[in-house]
Amino acid sequence: MAENAGTIRKLADQISNGGFSKMRAEQARRREEPKPDGLMIHDLKARVSNDAPEPYVKISLNNRVVLVDKSTGRQLQMLGEIRGTVLSRRFVLATKDNGFFSPLDEEVQAVIAHLDGAEISGDLTESALAEMLEHLLLPRGD
Repeated sequence: MAENAGTIRKLADQISNGGFSKMRAEQARRREEPKPDGLMIHDLKARVSNDAPEPYVKISLNNRVVLVDKSTGRQLQMLGEIRGTVLSRRFVLATKDNGFFSPLDEEVQAVIAHLDGAEISGDLTESALAEMLEHLLLPRGD
């Protein structure tokens, strides 16, 4: 069989229009160890910063209202969510009474408690709610 290997390869290449040799070369290439020379390796993790977080209020597409760090994009605190239907939507604070497993601490809850149940409508839009929460929760450098 070994003495006919060359003839068999030639026939296989002739029948497959060179596909047999290409397949064997590709298999050999895959078995090789990767060569790190000349490769550029990118770290896709978020940049770790020792700076103090720069928080802002974000309302996500799934209606969660959270405090997020601008530099890392990480959630700092869940403030609540917007619940309801298209016709009637309300902001609900993250409290045990509203069904949240990790509620707001009492200090933050006291500051924004008056917004619990606020209706999101023409008068109070999502962006206006976010601005209001930022004004109440975040210190200003004025």
